[in-house]
Amino acid sequence: MLLVEQNALAALEIVSEGYLIENGRVVMHGTAEALKSNSDIQEFYLGGGEGTNFHNVKHYSRRKRWLS
Repeated sequence: MLLVEQNALAALEIVSEGYLIENGRVVMHGTAEALKSNSDIQEFYLGGGEGTNFHNVKHYSRRKRWLS
């Protein structure tokens, strides 16, 4: 079964494995637990910047390493 979901946290709660697809390319995959605990996934997709005022943010402080 294939699940495509924009809400990454909700998707990772109901699946056992996940794939991160950027620009049509699989750039990361693993178990749901491993993906949830990955610091890059937390920062870019799971709201790792809690408390941040996004009106003052002009760009990411870190580039997605897998796109380098």
